[in-house]
Amino acid sequence: MKEPGEMTRRTFVTSAIVLPALAGVLVAETTTAQAKGSKASFKYQATPNNGKKCSDCVLFIPGSTPTADGTCKVVDGAISPNGWCTAFAAKSS
Repeated sequence: MKEPGEMTRRTFVTSAIVLPALAGVLVAETTTAQAKGSKASFKYQATPNNGKKCSDCVLFIPGSTPTADGTCKVVDGAISPNGWCTAFAAKSS
C-alpha cells in the first residue's frame, strides 16, 4: 500500500520524461521572445527624424567605422548610423 505523498514508479517515470520536455519548450519560448523585429514593424528609415538618428540611440551597435552600417538590439538587419525608427531611445548625456 502506498503511503500518502509517496511517489509511484509510474509517476516518477512520467516526471522524468515530461519535465525535460517542458524545460525545452521554455528555452524555445525565451529564444523566440528575444528575436528582433523587422524594419517595417519599427518603421525604420535610413534618414534622421527631427535630428534623431540611430548613432545617438542606446540600441544602436556601431559598425567598423563611424559611417559604416551597424546593427540594432531590436531591429533586424543592417542599420545606418543616420537612420531612425520608432524604437529610438536617446543616449544619456
